[in-house]
Amino acid sequence: MTARAADRARYDRATAHLEAPLAIVDLEAFDANADDMRRRAGGKPIRVASKSVRCRALLERVLAKDGFAGLMSFTLAESLWLARSGFDDVLLAYPSADHAGFAELTGDPKLAAAVTVMIDDPAQLRLIDAARNGGREVVRVCLELDTSLKLLGGRVRVGARRSPLHSPAQVADLARTVARQPGFQLVGIMAYEGHIAGVGDSVAGRPLRSRAVRLMQATARRELAERRAAVVRAVRAVVPDLEFVNGGGTGSVQFTAAEDAVTEIGAGSGLYVPRLFDNYTSFSGRPAALFAQPVVRRPGVGVVTVLGGGYPASGAAGPDRLPVPYLPQGLRYDPQEGPGEVQTPLLGSPADDLLLGDKVWFRHAKAGELCERFDALHLIEGDSVTATVPTYRGEGHTFL
Repeated sequence: MTARAADRARYDRATAHLEAPLAIVDLEAFDANADDMRRRAGGKPIRVASKSVRCRALLERVLAKDGFAGLMSFTLAESLWLARSGFDDVLLAYPSADHAGFAELTGDPKLAAAVTVMIDDPAQLRLIDAARNGGREVVRVCLELDTSLKLLGGRVRVGARRSPLHSPAQVADLARTVARQPGFQLVGIMAYEGHIAGVGDSVAGRPLRSRAVRLMQATARRELAERRAAVVRAVRAVVPDLEFVNGGGTGSVQFTAAEDAVTEIGAGSGLYVPRLFDNYTSFSGRPAALFAQPVVRRPGVGVVTVLGGGYPASGAAGPDRLPVPYLPQGLRYDPQEGPGEVQTPLLGSPADDLLLGDKVWFRHAKAGELCERFDALHLIEGDSVTATVPTYRGEGHTFL
């Protein structure tokens, strides 16, 4: 029996008493992935990206491990909820225009001490001040550096369109603005190199593209390491007691950790290891989060139909944004239909061994987005479900 077949047998036994659709997290795989991330971080703490987990119980589990410290959140409302829930170090990784949230933040000393907000424009400071509604608490601020690689005099750009702050001088200018502004304290710098950490460099069947990605990433790593160090020097000249410099992502943990200027790594998707992480040479992990759909039809030889399953991931539309049938191995989508909202036909010889009600296990393309589809995660140890915990959705929160 292959390792994948053994996993399928375990998952089927563990969830035999549960009706699909359902979602699971294999805790042995989750913990092994966490250990690998910590090893790659080389002693620097990992700040966990909450959007990649979206389950408080699992955030608590990983933060209880050595090598993990703090959360990186995705909305202000989520940040405040996490802080009220007892998480005392929450970095909001994206700017916000949530006036009610800022009023709450600036009016509560506990929240203001726990949450750091992201800015890349002086107008965001003015928005926060306008939202205070009498709140006088000092707001902890982090500046985001644009990590994109610019070539040919800026005519070619590689990387996400995030912050407008690209040069050391631009970041230092905003640091001085924050330092002069009453009611704000500059505590950190963040730089997410998505074109390095979030792009696979070994795509099956595409050797030339994979080689081009590796070349681009090597060039981008060198350029960013030099620029990030210069940015940190420039900002520390304004704010010597800067608390942290955050960088990285699951796909670049060891490379970013090697930079002296970086004090902590941001990562999270590597805990679940969704399908997009199958295309990396820098690390390999174990799929930990899966979902199961039940077989509801057998239309013919070599075909079964499962309920639902059309859970595409965010990003540029394409086949790589779709979940993939994982267990039993050998199933594939009908190219005329793909994964559907209500039903999904699957082709392949394993279909002939599946009965009505049997589970087909899928991997999502991305990590935490799976949790927007399910109220609960069933946690598996060995061949048993040892706990069932709510996702954000199961606790009544869909922050985006």
